[in-house]
Amino acid sequence: MFPLRDENPTFHTSVATFVLIGINVASWILVQGTGFNPALAKSVCRFGLIPGELLGTLEPGTRVPIGNGLACVLDGSSSWLTIFSSMFMHGGWFHLVGNMWFLSVFGDNVEDVMGPVKFIMFYLLCGTAAAAVQVLSNPSSALPMVGASGAIGGVMGAYAILFPRAPVHMLVFFGFFITRIIVPAFFMLGYWFFLQFIGVFFSFGTGGVAFWAHIGGFVAGIATIKLFCKRHRLEDCRSRRGNTDTLMRRVNRQGN
Repeated sequence: MFPLRDENPTFHTSVATFVLIGINVASWILVQGTGFNPALAKSVCRFGLIPGELLGTLEPGTRVPIGNGLACVLDGSSSWLTIFSSMFMHGGWFHLVGNMWFLSVFGDNVEDVMGPVKFIMFYLLCGTAAAAVQVLSNPSSALPMVGASGAIGGVMGAYAILFPRAPVHMLVFFGFFITRIIVPAFFMLGYWFFLQFIGVFFSFGTGGVAFWAHIGGFVAGIATIKLFCKRHRLEDCRSRRGNTDTLMRRVNRQGN
């Protein structure tokens, strides 16, 4: 399933969401060469988070293959700043577009109850928590971790708490058959969270998807949401969350 949009109005301009999307896109163009090597490979090696290098569990000189005959050569100089820089790097066009689409769908409403400054702080905190969980899950991993998925997972966790019944329009794929359905946010986000656990158990730590980062970010978003909601916007948040039951019924009737 893939979210197209939600039925959840905002009352403030989504400044921070636009800024974060802009930084990710600018990084993709200016630093990662829009996905062409050698710029892409250099960016992944230099700005990606490699747990084994960060924690010193891998020897300097270790070669880490990253495809197309290319490899990162670890020099032991990895900085803790890669925790943040890795959030703005991506591995391909689909990776970038998918992440930015999820951020655009769910980020504006979460920012609406936090304000732009607190939303950016929340986003970076969730991204940091996601990176920490991924590193702890495999401290000797040599795979570079890149992508905004962990931080966006935190945004999705917050959305699930704030607007559990907000209608979300979904594309559903059954082989070559594609249809559109409308489901409550808690169903779509719960399904996504469930898939991350499935990914953990079936990848056995060998895949290129940071499932533990997704889980860590999502849980961090749920755990810290109350710290970042502005008090004078909480009533708006509660009001909109209460109104989504009526909105969901109206949208379902229109869909039928």
